[in-house]
Amino acid sequence: MSRREEAKAERRHRIIAAARDLIKETGDTGLSMRAIAARAGVSLTTPYNLFGSKRAIVIALLEDVREFHERFSQLRSVGPVDRIFQAVSITIAYLADDPDFYRTLWTEALRFDSKELRGELQSPQRYGFWFSLLGEARNEGALLPGLELDPLLHALDGVYVAAMLAWVLGAIEVQEIEAHVSYGYALVLRGAATPEYSAAIEEKLMGYQRDLMTLRPAIAAA
Repeated sequence: MSRREEAKAERRHRIIAAARDLIKETGDTGLSMRAIAARAGVSLTTPYNLFGSKRAIVIALLEDVREFHERFSQLRSVGPVDRIFQAVSITIAYLADDPDFYRTLWTEALRFDSKELRGELQSPQRYGFWFSLLGEARNEGALLPGLELDPLLHALDGVYVAAMLAWVLGAIEVQEIEAHVSYGYALVLRGAATPEYSAAIEEKLMGYQRDLMTLRPAIAAA
């Protein structure tokens, strides 16, 4: 990489970091380019030159997908059911690593007039990843062979969004999200599983149930 490209990458990184910090501090995704540029220590024209728009900066903030795939690629040796639940675990880890940032994004996304941001959080790339993951599970005999994957994926997404809503409303804490999502996934997948895999999913279901029963009293006591 040339010095010019390195300098450009460094400015992009500063702008993204500035936007992320401002979102966490203000609790608002409606940032001005002027505020982002000032925090990043660059001219007002620089964010426009490098990204083009605020929307593009927000999208860049959400591009954890490459790192996600790097993490997930290391799990290919596990079985089809374990891959699904480990993908859930990696996804939720991003929230736990930076809860203020992601809670702000989801608070904005769940507003009735935030269709664009919801589209970024529920992106085609994310849909394609999970569709492929469920397809592999079906091909490997974990899910019923005649099962349509699109309605199954929408059922799972309903579980995930419900957990995000509960978190945004303060009904659950960030450390409870994985157990809530995984429990819901296990309930849905238990009904979609082949006889050969139903017992394994039921075992996971009972495990996540124990986690939920343990986490709630512990959090209340704290």
